[in-house]
Amino acid sequence: MASRIHPTAVLDPSAEIGEDVEIGPYCVIHAGVRLGDGCWLQNHVTLAGPLTVGAGNRFFAFGSIGQQTQDLKYKGEPTFCEIGQGNTFREFVTVHRGTGGEDKTVIGSHNNFLAYAHIAHDCKVGNHCIFSNNATLAGHVIVGDHVILGGLSAVHQFCHIGRGAMTGGCTKIVQDLPPHMIADGNPASVRSVNSVGMQRHGYSEAAVRVIKEAHRSLWRKDLNTPQALAELRALEDVDGLLAEIIHFVESSSRGIIR
Repeated sequence: MASRIHPTAVLDPSAEIGEDVEIGPYCVIHAGVRLGDGCWLQNHVTLAGPLTVGAGNRFFAFGSIGQQTQDLKYKGEPTFCEIGQGNTFREFVTVHRGTGGEDKTVIGSHNNFLAYAHIAHDCKVGNHCIFSNNATLAGHVIVGDHVILGGLSAVHQFCHIGRGAMTGGCTKIVQDLPPHMIADGNPASVRSVNSVGMQRHGYSEAAVRVIKEAHRSLWRKDLNTPQALAELRALEDVDGLLAEIIHFVESSSRGIIR
């Protein structure tokens, strides 16, 4: 199906536009943009390149996607942003490209970014995540699959949010948040296990129980980190979940939220 482009939209001649794309009034698409099939741009959306966007993404009014990094180290070299399929970017969402030469910001598929969410340079966001209003990532943050960031949550640069984790509203994240845990507060602390999220994504009762055991060892007992990990290694694992948490904790460069 042919694409539908409003006459007030401004497209660089080098931009690559897929089939069945709708580009609304006053949108601007810069050079270096590759826009996949079936994308929809409401109005006043800016896409800046180099930027590759997969099929079926929806961009609401005044979003600015693929702009150059705000990092002061940026020297003007080509950097990149890649976006998967089926994402929704609500009003005023901003996504920035990488900082260094050949560096890139990468967003997966089927994520929902609510109004004013921000993904900074060099971030890696997985699939099926929800960023509530004003959720903000600083540079070089890694976010796993099925993560939910509460409204006004802010994540410090170089932090890692494990898959299935969740934050409450207005949470300040300055260390790594392990998989399937819920953090809240300023400064953040781990409050509980995201057991409802695990159940919704089909985890068994045994899987939820083993994550609760990990939570008790790491956050509810008077144990230091090596002692807690030793307890986890002594437990019977389910679906590799304990091994995942152990690896996450041991590989953390900023330390985990306590």
